[in-house]
Amino acid sequence: MKQIPNIFTLINLFLGCIAIVFALQTKTISIYTESDLSSHFNIPEELSVAAYFIFAAAVVDFLDGFVARLLKATSDMGKQLDSLSDVVSFGVAPSVILYQLLRISFIKEESGLDTSMAWLLPAFLVACAGAYRLARFNIDNSQTYGFKGVPIPAAGLLIASFPLILHFGNSFININEWLTNKWVLYTVIAVVSGLMVSTLPLMALKFKDYSVKNNLPKYTLLAIAVVAGILLQWLAVPVVFIVYIILSLLNKQPQS
Repeated sequence: MKQIPNIFTLINLFLGCIAIVFALQTKTISIYTESDLSSHFNIPEELSVAAYFIFAAAVVDFLDGFVARLLKATSDMGKQLDSLSDVVSFGVAPSVILYQLLRISFIKEESGLDTSMAWLLPAFLVACAGAYRLARFNIDNSQTYGFKGVPIPAAGLLIASFPLILHFGNSFININEWLTNKWVLYTVIAVVSGLMVSTLPLMALKFKDYSVKNNLPKYTLLAIAVVAGILLQWLAVPVVFIVYIILSLLNKQPQS
């Protein structure tokens, strides 16, 4: 029974690995320039599938903690295993997605095929920041009902939403050009990485009780998430992420 939560954790890791595989899938296509000359390059085709696996990993990541508490099977090993899995599913896999989006952004430019890989490597700063954040979390016992810095699953899901926004579009606003703009992507990398390694006091969606008075920010966030999900589809993910940061900063609470 004590190993059941660890099985869930390993499923999380497995899903993250599959997400990486899909994010790396490529297909050769033709692009025609203004002079009608054809150039060939590889462009990722399965980023949205990779994103689905990251979201699935998030569901399993929630369940492993729930099952561990239900079975009273929490352990130091489980905590370490959870962090190792999260680095892959919400750090490395989203970084590969960012890497591919940066490739697309450069390919759109003149002479983009000659772009040095050095311009794409900043994508993996997200994985590095996430690993640092998890290591700090594992040695800090004060983050029970709150976090110091953005948790890596939140950062990973934010990035995983980008391919889905690009794939399905949005009736309210067209942000496709934004999500394939290298400077926007570099900004996302810098901001998300900075938020993870920061010590900003951010709320965790854990409840000491279920009273409205003691959990108003959390209920507000959940309500906004539901409404945004209905109206904005996948664009709701970055909207909820921003609202989460704002509500946390407006309602600073101790971590424990």
